[in-house]
Amino acid sequence: MAQIDNHGKRATIRGVASAAGVSIATVSRVLNGRPDVAPETREAVLRAVREQGFSTNRNARALSGGRTGLIGVTLPMIEAAYFGSILSGTSEALYEQDMRVVLCPTLHQHDREVTLLDRLVRGTTDGAVLMLPEESSAELRALQDQGFPFVVVDPRVTLEEGIPVVSAAHAAGARAATEHLLQLGHRRIGAITGPRAWLASTERLNGYHGALGSAGVSPDPALVAESDFRTGPVTEAAAGAMLDLPDPPTAIFAFNDNAAVSVVHVARARGLRIPEDLSVVGFDDSEQAAIVTPPLTTVRQPLAELGRMAVSLLLRVLENQRHDALRIELATKLVVRESTAAPGR
Repeated sequence: MAQIDNHGKRATIRGVASAAGVSIATVSRVLNGRPDVAPETREAVLRAVREQGFSTNRNARALSGGRTGLIGVTLPMIEAAYFGSILSGTSEALYEQDMRVVLCPTLHQHDREVTLLDRLVRGTTDGAVLMLPEESSAELRALQDQGFPFVVVDPRVTLEEGIPVVSAAHAAGARAATEHLLQLGHRRIGAITGPRAWLASTERLNGYHGALGSAGVSPDPALVAESDFRTGPVTEAAAGAMLDLPDPPTAIFAFNDNAAVSVVHVARARGLRIPEDLSVVGFDDSEQAAIVTPPLTTVRQPLAELGRMAVSLLLRVLENQRHDALRIELATKLVVRESTAAPGR
């Protein structure tokens, strides 16, 4: 953290920049060992750093050119199978590079995540993998301006160009799921989305609507309901309202496997058989998709590969010390199991 200078004031990166007559971005480049700084400018910044007593553990490492091999990983929750699978791929890829994880659960809390990130930046980590971060593009851009390398996995919202991102092909996966139901003969196809503001929900909804449009099926607003991506009362209420319509769907595409399992439970409570009376499709291909009865037709996301690819991208950022428009989208795949069939009579 910033230290106290000889005059009793807390030394800051802004103070260093002012003393050296350069921008804050230039100070960040010097402290992170970037090569794109003129020798005389570098010396002026380092002199101001020494005179003002500005120091953090991370800055001291940068000045000496060393790395700790520690990478911060922020994620909403550890016990969730979705994030656990991504974490598994991340940690294995880091281990292969002789690097280790500093784990930071955020519980979907913005203030908690900001605090954890601040500690990572000022601590002993070389960079970070941020899963479904709560921060806005502006906040992530400010993190870049501090010279802290990171990669976002599965962004919650659309992020600005220049922020490194690894994600799955949500729209293509949703389109494949909906086309599968259309090919079976379904025309009343419901959609249980995740939170509407989340990028994954938006893109999957686009894929769903795109498939319906290509088949000449007019979307029915009554057949689209929002959930929280969890197995529980919110999703059950959404599925129940849809199944209680005068003209209910013959198939439901749930935007993740948790929601799909809730749909199965709600349908059975109403005496419906899966898939004879109602076809159900999920998204993710989590472990529960294969063990629920009947096994779920779902869209497989390469979750572990998302983590591995994030590490690969982060290493590129660390080696090149640049933040170009690095965006990677991994393909999804429809996995057909026993929860879908042609519409019943």
